[in-house]
This record gives sequence, C-alpha cells and structure tokens, in this order.
Amino acid sequence: MSGVAVSVELSGRYGIGRWRVHRAGFGAMQLAGDGVFGPPRDRAEAIAVLRQAVADGVDHIDTAQYYGPGVVNELIREALHPYPSGLAIVSKVAARRDDTGAVLTYDEPDQLRQGIEDNLRTLGVDRLAAVNLRLMDGAPPGRRFEAQLTAMIQARDEGLIDGIGLSNITRDHLLRAVSITEIVCVQNLFNLADRRSLALLRECRRRDIAFVPYGPLGYPRAARDRILRHPRVVTIAIRHQATPTQVALAWLLGVAPTSS
Repeated sequence: MSGVAVSVELSGRYGIGRWRVHRAGFGAMQLAGDGVFGPPRDRAEAIAVLRQAVADGVDHIDTAQYYGPGVVNELIREALHPYPSGLAIVSKVAARRDDTGAVLTYDEPDQLRQGIEDNLRTLGVDRLAAVNLRLMDGAPPGRRFEAQLTAMIQARDEGLIDGIGLSNITRDHLLRAVSITEIVCVQNLFNLADRRSLALLRECRRRDIAFVPYGPLGYPRAARDRILRHPRVVTIAIRHQATPTQVALAWLLGVAPTSS
C-alpha cells in the first residue's frame, strides 16, 4: 500500500474532487517486478491482491503508466475491469521508463497529454478520477509549470480526467496552482520518519484538498525498516495488540483526522 489519505480500518471518507472514497487506498506500484520494472514474479498473486483489496472495501487505487511500464495498469485492468462504479482510479504523468528501467522526465505539455492517453488505453477507461502532475526536477513554479498546468486543464476540460492533482511539490507550487485552477489532491512523500511535507499537508487541509502520502510506511526498504522496527513503534504495537504497520498508518490518519 503506497497511498493512505490523511484505524487502519477503512473508516471515514474524504474527497478527491467529486469522488468520495475511504481514507485508506491501495498504492499499486509494488505490483510490478523488482525495481517497479517488468512483470511481477507471480502474476496470479498480483491479480488476487487487487481483487481482494476491492472486495475488502478499497475504492481508491493509485497507479501510473510508468509502473512496469504499463504492467501495473494492465494488471489492474485484468483484475478489475469492468470496474465497480465507485472505484476511483488515480494515475500520474510526467515520467517514463527506458529499456533499462531508468526513470526519465516526460513532462512537456504534449508528453503529459500522451501520458494521460496512455493511462486511459492501458486501463481501458475513457476517464480517470484524477491525474497527478508529478514534478521531476524540483524547479520552483514558473512559466514551465504553468504550461504543464495548462495541458492538464485542457485534458480535464475535454473530459479525460475529473480532477488535477500534483505530486512531489512544494507549498509554493500549490499556491501557484490554485491561483490558476482547482487542485483536487496532492501526493508527496510523508510518514513517521519523513515529515518534510507537513506544512504542505496543513495547507491542503486548510483548503480542503486531499493529501495522499506516498511511502506511508517508509521508502525505500531501509526507511521502512527504520519505522517498523523502531522500539517505540514496536512497543505501541504490542500495547495495543496491533502490528507496527497498523501503528504507522494509524499515526498518519491521526495527523489529519476527518469527521466526514
């Protein structure tokens, strides 16, 4: 799981634009092979995981065309198409993979449009709940960022996506973006060990924008181990007859509680 919207149970809902979904979503990145590249080791198991997640109430799946690339979207389609009416599928654009698996930028306006269309094709849908513009270079908001937003706005206005999201951004990016158009979600790295996006999360909460932390258990593996094996996390888990994973996710949900 790479996306939990800010116990661990699927309780409470939040909005991604017009979509109302449970606060715990399913991040599909790890369904691909090692390094998020190539097919999974066990395709049948990957499909079974997706079907079980939806059967258990998951109604928000986070994916990307460059996971695999294409592999994860094709798994989602095979496992779940035709999709349940309330299932929000959210993807992201601005990156691609080369033949060696390296992640490269793919973020010119025409490339963003192509990325959206590629997601629609591999997922077998005409429209996505939201697509995140994932910033790859860390540049401050400027004309390039505005041109990228214009491409996303056009895709939304043409009915390819319901909402525009942002990923790997700063608070300045968000403020510039919301001065131009509606933003329905923000996806940044955030967990017990990495709280650099806390101010951004608070800004999102103030504006009623969904904040969807990726790497909620830590990323990469070494960071995850530091969280799940931390003595305080383990102690709390034992005290509450829970797992360290449940404790880490419950902490996340508590950072931005919702009454809805």
